Formats: sequence, C-alpha cells, structure tokens
Amino acid sequence: MITRPDQSDAIPDVAMQGPGGTEIRPSDFRGQKLALFFYPKDDTPGCTTENKDFSALKDDFARADTALLGISKDPQAKHEKFAAKHDLAVPLATDSDAGDGLAEALGIWVEKAMYGRKYMGMERTTYLIDANGIIARVWRKVKVKGHAADVLAAARDL
Repeated sequence: MITRPDQSDAIPDVAMQGPGGTEIRPSDFRGQKLALFFYPKDDTPGCTTENKDFSALKDDFARADTALLGISKDPQAKHEKFAAKHDLAVPLATDSDAGDGLAEALGIWVEKAMYGRKYMGMERTTYLIDANGIIARVWRKVKVKGHAADVLAAARDL
C-alpha cells in the first residue's frame, strides 16, 4: 500500500511539463504559498468549472501570496486549447503519464470504475503548500462548488 503524503509532509519535488513546454516543479514556488489542484481532464464540466473558479480568484490568491497551478495528465497542447477556449488565468501543468508523475507520488492516480469498466484516473485533490514546501492542507475527492473559495480562505489563514 502506498503511503500518501499528507499534512506536515514535504511535497514531492517531481518535475512536470509547464506552460510553453518548460519544466516546472513544486520547488520553483518556494518562498510563497502554492495551491496545486489536480483534476481529471480538460474541457469536462466539473474540471472546466473548477478551473474557471480558480481563475476568477487568481488576483485574490496573489494578494494572499499564493501561486496557483492546475495539474492533469492532459498534454500541453490540449491545456493551451482549454485555457484559450475558457479564458483561464491559471497556469496548467502536464503530469507525467509514465507512472512516475507527481500524482503517483501523492497516491492520487487511482483505479476508478464507470459503467463496470475499470481505468486509471486522477482523484480530484487540492494541496495547499506553505512557503517552505510543506503540505499545509489537503482536500481529497473535491466537490467543485465553492472549493476555490475554501482554498483561498485557507491560504489567507496560512
């Protein structure tokens, strides 16, 4: 059984592909707080709403000295189309699909089932990381409605 990092643990410093194909890691944000929100798939209803909600609050997060990063397994080309289509303000990163990504390190790339079919998928999860790279708060199996505002409130209190 995988031990999932939780509150008070260091966030694993796994590289992802960031906007423009650049390498991005959680450690790139040291010195400020970071909200990492993992979502299953670009351009699906819940994921679109979640990304729009975080985008709408981006300036409020900035005032709380908190960077935002949305993460899924979708390729950067798909992220770019998704962001342009919905006017998203939050940068999106592509987690590795080789089995060695940040989602695997966090234990949130899990087996799911729909209509009797089993498949691997992202468990919608958000991590609030403090300025030293320590997980301050975790939201598992996120319900989208009101979630971005909840994360903002926690970031302000951190």
